[in-house]
Amino acid sequence: MTINLDTPKKFRGFIQQAHEVADNFLRANSRKYDLAEHAYPKELDLLASLIDGMGDSGAGQGAGAAGVRRSEDASEKDKGKVKNGTNLSSVLSIIEMCWGDVGLLLSMPRQGLGNSAIASVATDEQLEKFKGTWAAMAITEPGCGSDSAAIRTTAVKDGDEYVLNGEKIYVTSGERADSVVVWATLDPKLGRAAIKSFVVPKSLPGIRVERLEHKLGIRASDTAVIVLDNCRVPAENILGNEEIDTKQGFAGAMATFDNTRPLVAGMAVGCARAALELTRELLEDAGVVIDYDRPATSQSYAAATYLQMEADYEAALLLTLEAAWLADNRKPNSMEASMSKAKAGRAGNDITLRCVELAGSLGYSEGELLEKWSRDSKILDIFEGTQQIQQLIVARRLLNLSSAQLR
Repeated sequence: MTINLDTPKKFRGFIQQAHEVADNFLRANSRKYDLAEHAYPKELDLLASLIDGMGDSGAGQGAGAAGVRRSEDASEKDKGKVKNGTNLSSVLSIIEMCWGDVGLLLSMPRQGLGNSAIASVATDEQLEKFKGTWAAMAITEPGCGSDSAAIRTTAVKDGDEYVLNGEKIYVTSGERADSVVVWATLDPKLGRAAIKSFVVPKSLPGIRVERLEHKLGIRASDTAVIVLDNCRVPAENILGNEEIDTKQGFAGAMATFDNTRPLVAGMAVGCARAALELTRELLEDAGVVIDYDRPATSQSYAAATYLQMEADYEAALLLTLEAAWLADNRKPNSMEASMSKAKAGRAGNDITLRCVELAGSLGYSEGELLEKWSRDSKILDIFEGTQQIQQLIVARRLLNLSSAQLR
């Protein structure tokens, strides 16, 4: 059987547009906003408006934050068909944009990870209600990192509202976004099953940005600590439904990650590709020949290292595309989403660091963007679940074990 790995024809024009935007705007401003941490990239407003227009017209083919939405009522005939390729095109466009700059992509108005959460699990009525919002996503807490089930932020029902209390850290776009998707527990005694996500407009009393973080990478993107102090949120702002299903457990909340993890994997793939392309140019300028017709072991250290990195990049790319393809075909992709995130996050970090090494002083200086890409890539192996958490999830799926059975 022959597998065609070329980009689908219907995506090529759109992907080329994304690449031109990444080249002419994102990469062109990459160093500027890396040095000007916490300065808002105002140029992004026009770009975000263009993406909104492309998405509304259907020309964008998933230019914005797309969600994994599976219809329970779909016929058996329809379940196996690709609907419109939204998830795949979103991943492909993110790869291009992060070839330009990861931090600026994460700073794009109305394209936050919270928007993907809304798109993934919101009802049709909620999709309409929250259309146009810019949503950050708040999961991590001071005592809760990759183990999202350990969330301690509480949501207590009071009439037609929920009262939220807690602290969230490392919230991407936490200051700039106009709303935050907050993960909270309805009943700490019920564990994972009681965790729900709420869309919390920042205009509500009781939610505030406590501080902004200074970071190693993605410095163009703001990362905030958010405090919820008796913040009253309308009950209809709970994503999905209010019912606590102990049989389903944490699956409803975790469905968000089936969408966002391939997106983060795409970010790592795009950043790695940028480093590989520039490193190849620098190696060729230095007289290093990379020969695809000879075994890597018979070539120079630099050429052999480059070939190994390129193989890792292609493996990460294919796993990422598979996870998105499964979503578009209405197939379960939880394990593949974690596999793509684990592989791409680690490969992206390894590749960008080794490219710095191969480029020597050019890689270490600010004369090129290699050192910046190595800094930016590190977070992509951490957020949306660390490397270790992804491996744990994959192991549970392969062995058919629960979180209680395999920790």
